[in-house]
Amino acid sequence: MGFSLKQLGLYSVLLGTGCGIGWAGNEYFAPPADPGISNPETTQTVTTALQTVNDPPAQLPSTTAQAVQRDPNFIATAAEQVGPAVVRIDAERSLARNVPEAFQNPLFRRFFGDENPLEELPERVEQGTGSGFIITADGQLITNAHVVEGADVVTVTLKDGRTFEGEVVGVDPVTDVAAIKIDAQDLPTVVLGSTDNLLPGQWAIAIGNPLGLDNTVTAGIISALGRTSLQVGVPDKRVQFIQTDAAINPGNSGGPLLNDRGEVIGVNTAIRANAQGLGFAIPIETAQRIADQLFTNGEVQHPYLGVQMVNLTPEMRERLNSDPELSLNILEEEGVVIVRVMEDTPAEAAGIQRGDIIKQVNGVEVNDPTEVQIQVERSTIDQPLEVEVLRQGELEQVEVRPTAMPPNLSR
Repeated sequence: MGFSLKQLGLYSVLLGTGCGIGWAGNEYFAPPADPGISNPETTQTVTTALQTVNDPPAQLPSTTAQAVQRDPNFIATAAEQVGPAVVRIDAERSLARNVPEAFQNPLFRRFFGDENPLEELPERVEQGTGSGFIITADGQLITNAHVVEGADVVTVTLKDGRTFEGEVVGVDPVTDVAAIKIDAQDLPTVVLGSTDNLLPGQWAIAIGNPLGLDNTVTAGIISALGRTSLQVGVPDKRVQFIQTDAAINPGNSGGPLLNDRGEVIGVNTAIRANAQGLGFAIPIETAQRIADQLFTNGEVQHPYLGVQMVNLTPEMRERLNSDPELSLNILEEEGVVIVRVMEDTPAEAAGIQRGDIIKQVNGVEVNDPTEVQIQVERSTIDQPLEVEVLRQGELEQVEVRPTAMPPNLSR
């Protein structure tokens, strides 16, 4: 009996397979290991963070030490600077009425005549609350896709109490980024920073609306960089996450993650269920790139090859070679091996085969599926992408022309 692709630890980001996300009560949530509800017992207050600032550890990164020396209350300064541009986003959507099974029988009118009992059933409405931040003075906002996806009504509330109807310009489930527009002028805006020189151990400040508590500020550090979507538990996403221990709770989704200068370096998006001190944010460069496309085109097109792949190890090689359904004879013990090529895809058209080991993409050496994903995401739709594969001990150069990821694979 062969192994299933799931048992093989399949990395299917390039296919955009979906993960379950749902609405419940007043919070938009995901099941364990997906973006959504986590244990809210990890709240870290600004007071605690300020106490740490007043007595900084000797090993603080240089930029953090400089921030402390420059302004011992830099967290409060950043919060004051950015807070007015952080908004609460309330979203609601209507669901189909919960129709009793008996009412679905076409003969029920024999008993009710012209009266339709379905009209008396209450409409079901689900609500969710998240955060967002303003990037232009004329009302462009960034938030998470899961905060507003499928919503019928979106209400944006500013720190000063003003409320606006929000127009969802577009959502990108692949990166969990959404673009919203409100009709307003002269709005406060955030300053977008960069993750280029970000280091683990530097300060991280989160502002959002956890559990409906508007403009809550929490602080911590950058715990790690480049966390893959597979590590975070959302393998269908194309994001290299920032990990932080700044408290991120339900309602923080879509809010900004700041550096010690009050610049936005990420969009808070995911928390691991049943974990403490683990929060994740989308790097601002990714969020800005996606938002720009959404505001311009209303959608994002992601390059798509149509392959499924796994990390190759001696144990994985043995499992693959022993599976009669795969009929493989892999000689290598490391690399990125193709375990499936989808039909009618760019990969199939280019001649990529099951069992090929990807060595380079566009001249860049790749050692794991995440690195393959990064290079494919940087490619251009319908333009040649050079892929070097090892096939039965021989290097082969394959030219693939990515197409746009099918919409049904982005969910």
